[in-house]
Amino acid sequence: MKRGFTLLELIVVIIIIGILATLGFSQYAKVMEKGRTAEAKAILGQLRTAETAYRLERNTYTSDLAQLAVGAPAACDSAAHYFSYGVTGAAATFTATATRCTTNTSKSPAASAVYNITLNEAGTWGGDAGYY
Repeated sequence: MKRGFTLLELIVVIIIIGILATLGFSQYAKVMEKGRTAEAKAILGQLRTAETAYRLERNTYTSDLAQLAVGAPAACDSAAHYFSYGVTGAAATFTATATRCTTNTSKSPAASAVYNITLNEAGTWGGDAGYY
């Protein structure tokens, strides 16, 4: 009586494991990008809250991200964030924008994956389709 597996059985198992790993990796990348987008939405919500508080105190919105004290990076040089943030404000309106960084190659997708997510004072989301 022989014990063990034939070479053909081992090859089939290896092929199946390879296919499952390929499918799993692509799904993992999608889940990671959704998490990064969720981070951007959370920070944009904080910017909206800070802009609202700023307007209540000064009767105008600000375009200076530093005055809002949210801790959102204005440039893509932060190792802790996947987006850079900015605000454009005037007396009656503001828009907070998150722009996907591509300068940090260890965390960023290809340059074609750059996109924007925006949030305004009315709570309306905008930006590139599929990301907000």
